[in-house]
Formats: sequence, structure tokens, C-alpha cells
Amino acid sequence: MTEKKRTGRPRRHGGYTYLTRGELPQKRRYLGPYLSGVRADLVKDLGPLEDDLTAAQRILVNQVVTMLGVTRLIEEHVAGVGIFDKGELRPVLRDSYLRYLAQVGRFLDLLGVSRRVSSEVTDLETYLAKGDEEKAVSDESKS
Repeated sequence: MTEKKRTGRPRRHGGYTYLTRGELPQKRRYLGPYLSGVRADLVKDLGPLEDDLTAAQRILVNQVVTMLGVTRLIEEHVAGVGIFDKGELRPVLRDSYLRYLAQVGRFLDLLGVSRRVSSEVTDLETYLAKGDEEKAVSDESKS
């Protein structure tokens, strides 16, 4: 039996295949548990169960995982081949990577994840002052 000759452009990072088929390339299957873990953690953050999510939240969670999968595939590819090709930034970094990464941020914003971050400490000065205050109370209780 002869092997079917592949036509079209050569394979690169596998992000397109992941986007269109939901399949990780064979040599990047190790990313599967990471992406599953991210999805489970997002559901837990929002739910805590998937049944507690709205349809829109489920769609956005899935889109976060998809876009994150593409960006991780690109990162892994670039880690192996380098950032530059013939002295220029690789096309995938120049053309796609930042858009996918920004989309992850947009989806997380829509899910309200960024709004959950504690706003208790607003800047370094406040953080240091709070630490000094806690240390003083701790020192007083030891005396």
C-alpha cells in the first residue's frame, strides 16, 4: 500500500487543525490535560458546576479554551524553531498570535473573570503600608 501524498501547504504549528477539527497534533498531545484543566477551572470559577453556567458562558468558556489551545500550539512551535526566520519575526507571531491572545483576554472579560480579581491592594505603596501595619500588630502581640 502506498502512502497518500499530502498536498497543500506544509504543516506548521497545528493551530489551524485545532481550530477546525478540535484535534491536537500528535506531538503536542501533552497539551490536552492542560487545556482540560483550564476548562475545568473556568467552569469551577463560574459555576461551580457546568449545569450552573448559562449557554453563553459555556460558549465563551469553550472559546477561551480553543483560543488558548491555538496560542499554546504557536508558543510550542516557536519554542522549537525560534522566533525569527531569516532575520524576520515569524509570520505566525506577526500575523496571528497576538490576535488570538487578545481574544482570550476579551472572552475572559466577557465572562467577568477579570472583575473577580481582588481590588483590595491597588498599588505597591498601599501594599507595603498594609504589610508594615500587620507587622506592627504582630510585634505588639509578641511583647
